[in-house]
Amino acid sequence: MGTTRTAPDGRPIPPPHADERAMLESWLDFQRATLALKCEGLDDRRLRLASVEPSAMTLLGLVQHMAEIERNWFQRVFAGQDIPFLFGKDGDAGFTLDPDRGIDEALALWRAEIARGRELIADASLDDSGPLSAENAAVLGQPTVSLRWILIHMIEEYARHNGHADLLRERVDGVTGV
Repeated sequence: MGTTRTAPDGRPIPPPHADERAMLESWLDFQRATLALKCEGLDDRRLRLASVEPSAMTLLGLVQHMAEIERNWFQRVFAGQDIPFLFGKDGDAGFTLDPDRGIDEALALWRAEIARGRELIADASLDDSGPLSAENAAVLGQPTVSLRWILIHMIEEYARHNGHADLLRERVDGVTGV
């Protein structure tokens, strides 16, 4: 695959030619780096701004949400672990802000969830699968999903929320970009 190239903003550029696993993981890493980039240079007050009315979504809330999403899909689903939520109860999905938790703590938790997910899938095949919750199994019509499905879902989950982050960031301080 060669040396990882980076964009001028520091994000890892996915290789134009690679095997399926490398391609999926590279695009996921690119999307993860995009979320972190959207938060760079903002103080705590601005990271907590719900700047796209009527939504209550914030950049800090998005980081917390994605930490929960990382935990859910790699630890709960793929590894079948019964672990607590990071930021409260299930229905919250990580979006509720705690006045005592700022971006440094949220980013550290998010990065720890990413690292744990990487550990859990390191030796797995894309065809290996994990058990879905009864609710998700009913929606998908299957009791399990493959690691391939999880990686693709994570890419789309980040891409969707990075679109939200684009709008939030632009409204907070006018910064635009990919």
